[in-house]
Amino acid sequence: MIAVLNQVVNFVEEHLTDEINLADLTGDLGTTEYHVRRMFSSLAGIPLSEYIRRRRMTVAAADVLGDGSLLETAVRFGYGSTEAFNRAFVAVHGVGAAVVRRDGGPLRSQPQITFRLTIEGNFTMDTRIADRPAFRLLGHAARVPLIHQGANPHIQTHIASLPDSEHVRLKSLSNTEPAGLLQVSADVDPDYTEGSQLTYLHGVAVDAATAVPADLDAIDVPAGAWAVFRAAGSYPATLQSTWATTATDWFPSNPWRLRPGPSIVCILERTPDFSTATSELWLPVERA
Repeated sequence: MIAVLNQVVNFVEEHLTDEINLADLTGDLGTTEYHVRRMFSSLAGIPLSEYIRRRRMTVAAADVLGDGSLLETAVRFGYGSTEAFNRAFVAVHGVGAAVVRRDGGPLRSQPQITFRLTIEGNFTMDTRIADRPAFRLLGHAARVPLIHQGANPHIQTHIASLPDSEHVRLKSLSNTEPAGLLQVSADVDPDYTEGSQLTYLHGVAVDAATAVPADLDAIDVPAGAWAVFRAAGSYPATLQSTWATTATDWFPSNPWRLRPGPSIVCILERTPDFSTATSELWLPVERA
């Protein structure tokens, strides 16, 4: 995976003034654009789309300081107008292209990223692979922003709005793995951009034949393999750390890659105040 990410970075560097088609590239590299975007974001700490934009504007700054027209520079880097180019330029450098041409700066540089594998490891991850037939997720869904660290207050508000009787009702509907009340994240931006919208569902898993009650939302999940990671400790910090470690440690050293689909958290045990918990993180995977 590290080699693949470096090849993607090199490809981006060679095509900064072109339209970049990552789907064709990742297919040639034997992986998928979805997996590459998720791994890039997790390892680099920046979405791949944002990295491409920053690199383009870093290189474009040299043209802005040159003698050509700003329209020529805009067109060279794939923008149809100086206005569109200037918006991207301001987003990266903090000032407009005309100001930089006049004053010589200020400029912000995005260096080319290089991925390296660092061997940390004297620990093992508690993981299993589960092959599951098609199933259905039932519950109450809401659109919420993605937050990488700490509790998500939008999710907390959504769950708190449900009466206790509804939690009991949902648990009674559960009839397949993963068991019990679940925290489901679906329709997540492949770049895993913080602040982007996702669908959060508080609910349960049922077999594919179970009818959907009129007052519940449903997500149909196709058959496939799942990597299941167990996490125990402070909540949600340990769970979030486990998610990050899947990208830095588990996926680079195992013959699996992420496939599109919801991620699911199953709480197995917890303290009354939810400060600590034992949970399982279910991620949809396929053989690399």
